[in-house]
Amino acid sequence: MSYQSSNPLVGEVEFALDGPWATYWIAFLRVVTGWWFFHAGFTKLLTDGLAFSYGPAYMQQMSGTVLGGIPVWMGNNLAWLIAPGVPLFETLIGLALIAGALTRLAAFGGVIFMSLFWIGNAGFGHGVVNSDLMGLLLFMTVIVFAAGRYYGLDALIEQTALVKQHPKLRYLLG
Repeated sequence: MSYQSSNPLVGEVEFALDGPWATYWIAFLRVVTGWWFFHAGFTKLLTDGLAFSYGPAYMQQMSGTVLGGIPVWMGNNLAWLIAPGVPLFETLIGLALIAGALTRLAAFGGVIFMSLFWIGNAGFGHGVVNSDLMGLLLFMTVIVFAAGRYYGLDALIEQTALVKQHPKLRYLLG
């Protein structure tokens, strides 16, 4: 038996998709997920601007979650970042996914958001499998299947000289 250690970034990880229906579905999933986040962020921007005070206020009340006092501390000490950050980043993540540009990077941001929402809303009144987990799985699907390469701008960006000279940039795209 041999053990081969290698750099996982060296090899190409691809999923073979059979036919256009799969590519249509992955692109559709990416756009719908993007619209969901864009709508959530943009409506917050319209109503509150960059002063989304509900986020920090909600976190200040989260003392009974598995995260312990971390959300309370964040709500008290990072309100200056959370209030503008939530609507702004939700909007930008959504726009990137809709356009299919920097898709994996944007979806990773969505994973961070949904992980915090899922753990933070850990009352789990509807069980562990809830809408926050489903959103997390949508973002992970977008990352795994490199959804920006299907009818998205990432397919064009990957053809640029910059990406060809620095192929590891493809891990942020797709």
